[in-house]
Amino acid sequence: MEKTPKTPQAQPDATRRDFLKTSMLMGLGLGATGMLRLKAATPDAAGATEKKPAKLPPGASVDVRTSKKPNIIYIMCDDLGYGDLGCYGQQKIETPNIDKLAAGGKRFSHYYAGSAVSAPSRCITLTGLHSGHAYVRGNDELGDRGDVWSYPAMLADPYLEGQLPMPKGTITYPMLLQKAGYATACVGKWGLGYPGSEGEPNKMGFDFFYGYNCQRWAHTYYPPFLYDNEQREYLPNPLEPEAHAKLDKGADPYDEKSYAKFTKNIYSPDPSFYEILKFVGENKNNPFYLHWVPTIPHVGLQAPERWVKYYVNKFGTEKPYIGDQGYVPCRYPHATYAAMISYLDEQVGGLVQQLKNLGIYEDTIIVFTSDHGPTYNGGSDTPWFKSAGPLNNDPHWVKGTLREGGIRVPYIVSWPGKIQPNTQSNHLCAGWDVMATVCELTNTTPTANDGISFAPELLGKTQKAHDYLYWEFPEGPGSKCVRWGKWKGLILDIRKKGEATMMLFDLETDPQGLKDVAAQHPDIIATMRKQMAASHVEPVIKRFSMLPENQPTPKAKAKAKTKA
Repeated sequence: MEKTPKTPQAQPDATRRDFLKTSMLMGLGLGATGMLRLKAATPDAAGATEKKPAKLPPGASVDVRTSKKPNIIYIMCDDLGYGDLGCYGQQKIETPNIDKLAAGGKRFSHYYAGSAVSAPSRCITLTGLHSGHAYVRGNDELGDRGDVWSYPAMLADPYLEGQLPMPKGTITYPMLLQKAGYATACVGKWGLGYPGSEGEPNKMGFDFFYGYNCQRWAHTYYPPFLYDNEQREYLPNPLEPEAHAKLDKGADPYDEKSYAKFTKNIYSPDPSFYEILKFVGENKNNPFYLHWVPTIPHVGLQAPERWVKYYVNKFGTEKPYIGDQGYVPCRYPHATYAAMISYLDEQVGGLVQQLKNLGIYEDTIIVFTSDHGPTYNGGSDTPWFKSAGPLNNDPHWVKGTLREGGIRVPYIVSWPGKIQPNTQSNHLCAGWDVMATVCELTNTTPTANDGISFAPELLGKTQKAHDYLYWEFPEGPGSKCVRWGKWKGLILDIRKKGEATMMLFDLETDPQGLKDVAAQHPDIIATMRKQMAASHVEPVIKRFSMLPENQPTPKAKAKAKTKA
């Protein structure tokens, strides 16, 4: 078995419908077949000579104001941990293409996601407003609409899909890029506005959208449909078994055949990647912004068979996951989790090769990051992989928490000839800095936001630092935190206990945040309380409020159940 399967390629003159039909008949995915040629989406690229990026002398910087407007590809994974990539210390999962991006650019050691779960983190990134000011501060399934967790009901009624929408009047940086002449696309998972709402991606700055509108549908990689802009495109995937189905009664959990029904015809990352190649090829002669938000490696655990077999051979046999912690069962959970990430890495390599074939690699900024830390359910095993890296890998300290493992994520930026290769930054930054950064890199004027551009840090110039960073997370028991230099203040269980108790950690000597030193530093605690108060504005959506008078009833809590 070859160690690194060939990168996916696109077929000449194939429409997506042809692609879906061919994939279904072959029973294989895009990456698995090698049937599509990358130069397909890019017919002018045949015979193109790859240019080597110019090397910067030590200490050199770049003035982007005099440069051609760069293309930007922003890749934000779903639930990828700080330690899930080889370039961040991962020992079990192979990510050679992403590692090459890091080797050719800058890797950040202290970049933080906007929030600890999907929807608010994505809203914060797009709007530049941190969680004390953002409209979306948690996952909100809008359960009052009906049975939003019923897949047959959602299939019949699109109104039951999706999450709380960003409201009309929201300004995202893709909107600003549109006005500056950029072609914009979002491919992957949205989760910021149900179908027909004001928060749909086409109304939030994207000329083109392809993927999942709804986070709940994204719990399966074999959905019955994806969205092409605002219309469903039905796939030859049956609804049954659903995203949280179990093994058949009496099925042998150690028999691979017991899991066959969970693999259907079209693996959603395949047509999504086809659209990515197509968008890039069609916009090779003008500046473009691609917001690639893959669902990988969010559970359920589902991956192309060739990659699963590769890791079964590498790891050996293992105990199956039978679905007792949600999502679909999986015969080889470790191998499948690794397979998902390596499959995505393979797609990243394919996209980079397309850029090189087109001769626009040097003109393209590529960002690779995650929306928050690794997960704790669905058969995932954060401690075994050490998905949070040097941070605490306890499942109670990752996704869904403001602990370091829940919000500190990998962040890689590549721009050949502009960013000094193979460099690391310890600059403290977060998701709400992205708007300011993108606008500076594209010479676009941002709207009011909470961020500070880290473009100077990328380009070797003097970088302005934040006074502090602030988060609030209203889901579950409720929490708030501040990062101020080496210090981190953290308040937990606000809904039950209020905000009287703040823990304090010195992250220079205690990077996992294990030793509470609040009692020794009352002056720092006092300052952090002032910082928290200055950063918080009561949310428009009352369920995001942590004030005692706004606490939900048990019935409301049940309706607001979130898993995304």
